[in-house]
Amino acid sequence: MEPQEAPSAGYAEVHIVAASPETARQVAEVLRRCFAATEQRSYPAGGEGGGTRLELTVDTTRAAEPARSWLESSRRTGHAGQETGRN
Repeated sequence: MEPQEAPSAGYAEVHIVAASPETARQVAEVLRRCFAATEQRSYPAGGEGGGTRLELTVDTTRAAEPARSWLESSRRTGHAGQETGRN
């Protein structure tokens, strides 16, 4: 995989890999309900299991509810840069 240029400040490149195109689209839809986003780009995930790889860019400066409330509160408490759900 070639190194990618970092997105502009406030934007995030999101890569979703799922077993089915429908599952990938569902995850992308949730992100679009929270942030302004570009049109998704879909590719075969490759490998023996098949699957779908979906890419989109989200604009974190244009968050909708409930993401806006969560982002604002996490910035105030200093947790904005911490990952959750990973050990």
